[in-house]
Amino acid sequence: MMERHIFLISVIGLFLFGCSSGDSGRSSGSDNDRAAEPVRVIEVGLGELARSITYTAHLQAFREVYLASSTPGRIHRILVEPGQQVRAGQVVVEMDQTQFHQAQLQLQSLETDYRRMDTLRKVGSISQQQYDQIRTQYDLAQSNLAFLEENTRLMAPFPGRVSGKYYENGEMFSGAPNTPVGKAAIVSLVQTSRMKAVVNVAERYYRYIQPDMEVKIHADNFPDTAFAGRVSTIYPVIDPITRTFKVEISIPNQQEKLRPGMFARASMDLQQVQAFMVPSLAVLKLQGSNERYVFLEENGRARRISVELGNRYDDMVELISDEINEGDRLIIAGQARLLDGVEVTVVQ
Repeated sequence: MMERHIFLISVIGLFLFGCSSGDSGRSSGSDNDRAAEPVRVIEVGLGELARSITYTAHLQAFREVYLASSTPGRIHRILVEPGQQVRAGQVVVEMDQTQFHQAQLQLQSLETDYRRMDTLRKVGSISQQQYDQIRTQYDLAQSNLAFLEENTRLMAPFPGRVSGKYYENGEMFSGAPNTPVGKAAIVSLVQTSRMKAVVNVAERYYRYIQPDMEVKIHADNFPDTAFAGRVSTIYPVIDPITRTFKVEISIPNQQEKLRPGMFARASMDLQQVQAFMVPSLAVLKLQGSNERYVFLEENGRARRISVELGNRYDDMVELISDEINEGDRLIIAGQARLLDGVEVTVVQ
C-alpha cells in the first residue's frame, strides 16, 4: 500500500511539472512577441558652420641643445650658471687642454718640416712621394687640432639661456647619459625668445589646417592674455591608433613671458566647415559615464551608435562619429525606450 501511494505521488508530481514547464514556455514566447516601438525620425544632413577648435599642449623651447665633449675627459671650467643668458659663439665649457696643447706643438713641428720639404721639392731635391707623405701628416695634424679645439672649448650654437648644469669644475666627463631626457651633457641651452607647441589634431580637420595659419595661445599663468602664434609645420602622417596628426606652432616670445613646460591651450579658427547638426534631445547619455549615443532607424530596427559632441547652437548640437553618414535616419523621439536591435515603427 505504501509503495502504491509513493508511485501515485510521483506521477502527479511529474504531471504538474510538465504543466508548469509548458506554461513557462508559452509565457516566454509571448515576451518575444514584443510590439514595435513607435518613433519619429529625421534625415541627417551636413551643414556649414564656423568652427574654432582648441587643443591643449605643453610649451617647448624653440631650440634646445645638450652640450658635451665627443670624448670623455676632465672638465677644466664651466663658465656659465643655470638661467644665465648667452650669445651665439660664446664659450660655455673648457675641457682639459693637455691634448690640445700637445696637438698644437705637433702641428708646429710638422708645419716646419712641411715648409722645408716644399722648398726642396721646388728645386728637385726630394721625390714627389716624400713630399706627399709630409703633406698628408701635416693635413692630419691640422684636422686633429681642429677636432680637439672644438671639443675642448664648447660654444653656444645660438643665443639663449642655460637650462641645466650637470657637472662641476674638475670633474671627469664620462659620456654616460645623465640628463632627464637620457642624453649625456655638461650643460644644456634653450632658446626662449621663440617658443613652440605641438598639438595632436583630429584627422577630420586635416584639410582645414594650412601653413602660417594664425593660432591663439592661452596660458594659465596669463589668463587675460592671448599670445599670437602661427602654424609652422604640419606633419604628413596620420596616427592609425589615435586618428590624429601633429601640428607644430611657432610663438614669438620676445619678452620671454612664456617658459618651456607651461601648460597652454591652442585655438584655431577653421572658418566654414561641414558638420552634422541634430536636435540635442536626440542624444542620450549612458548612466555612470560620459558616453553619448544616438539611435538610427535601419530596416525597421534601432541601431545604437556612440558619438562625440561638438559645438552647441541653441537646441542643436554637432554630432561627431565615423559611423554616421549623410541621409541616415536619426531617431529623435521615442529613443529613451529603445535597445540596440529593437523593432521600431516610424510615425509622423
